[in-house]
Amino acid sequence: MMRLFFDANVLFTAAHNPHGKAALVIELGIKGHWQLLTSTYAVAEARRNLTAKFPAALTWLETCLPSFAVVSHHTNTPFPTGLAEKDRPIFQGSLGCGASHLLTGDLKDFGPWMNRPEETRGILIQTVAQFLESL
Repeated sequence: MMRLFFDANVLFTAAHNPHGKAALVIELGIKGHWQLLTSTYAVAEARRNLTAKFPAALTWLETCLPSFAVVSHHTNTPFPTGLAEKDRPIFQGSLGCGASHLLTGDLKDFGPWMNRPEETRGILIQTVAQFLESL
């Protein structure tokens, strides 16, 4: 079974746009098509940004979170050389929990490693659109 790890920006997008692609991937995970994973770090960032920008969307996020395995990251877990410090906990969380995919909208920082699992210890880093296109 695929194990999808969600970056904070994907959680934010799904909560803000519950009829969009990110929300669809979460809904399909809730129905058992794949396992939903994220980290305490990503949840905290998504909550912080939703509180600041779209507080009403927090309800959707909180409703979905019980369907996720929420993990912690370990600072001694490896990460790709050159990955921005702010994104290391996201990658470390995904690697530490054995995710098959890391879904992110962060093209600036994760872009060099997208669709290159040979460079990311086997994790396929993709946008939600790329993930859906690959199915």
